[in-house]
Amino acid sequence: MDRAALFDVDGTLVDTNHLHVVTWWEAFRQAGHRVPMHAVHRAVGLGSTDLIAHLLGDDRDQDRDTELSDAHKALYGQYFDRLPALPEAGELLRRLHRDGWTVVLATSASGAELGALRRAIDADEAIAATASADDVTEGKPAPEPVEHALELAGVPASRAVFVGDTVWDMRAGSGAGVRCVGVRCGGIPPADLREAGAEAVYDDPAHLLASLADSPLA
Repeated sequence: MDRAALFDVDGTLVDTNHLHVVTWWEAFRQAGHRVPMHAVHRAVGLGSTDLIAHLLGDDRDQDRDTELSDAHKALYGQYFDRLPALPEAGELLRRLHRDGWTVVLATSASGAELGALRRAIDADEAIAATASADDVTEGKPAPEPVEHALELAGVPASRAVFVGDTVWDMRAGSGAGVRCVGVRCGGIPPADLREAGAEAVYDDPAHLLASLADSPLA
């Protein structure tokens, strides 16, 4: 196997973005911050510290970042037993594996959250490795998560395609030198994904699976 299909998870393979929006919104509300849900939605895909900084600014009380992150984790954790995979997400990974692609996940999730996401996808036999938040010092949109996924796959950037649902994904993939594919099931407009580096945009994993022959993953 000398080519790699790299995948973001939240909003790309599992339908969790709006759960993150609501649970981050509630975490901010509990801490006394009024952050509009639409602003939270556009920040989903960033790591926790970067998301908080993006929404509250650098002049916030940074000593409370851990408190906010822990509140979000506790609220989001209530959904771990029923996270919904997006249509054909698992079958897409299995098909690519059968076609000779090395499938690697590149996600800001880790620990119990990552385990819950993998259970939702239900395609462990197709996943060669996972680059999680625990493995990098900088999260998306920095290219480090994608670069680490490439190292795990053992292929150069020229032999990889990265699939994601946010502008942060597209910027990270572009920064790492890989071809990028966007999916709009995370709620980000296709034009924004293309502007951030997506070569092609599909509705969801099922649409990408049905379009593989004409996609960058052909």
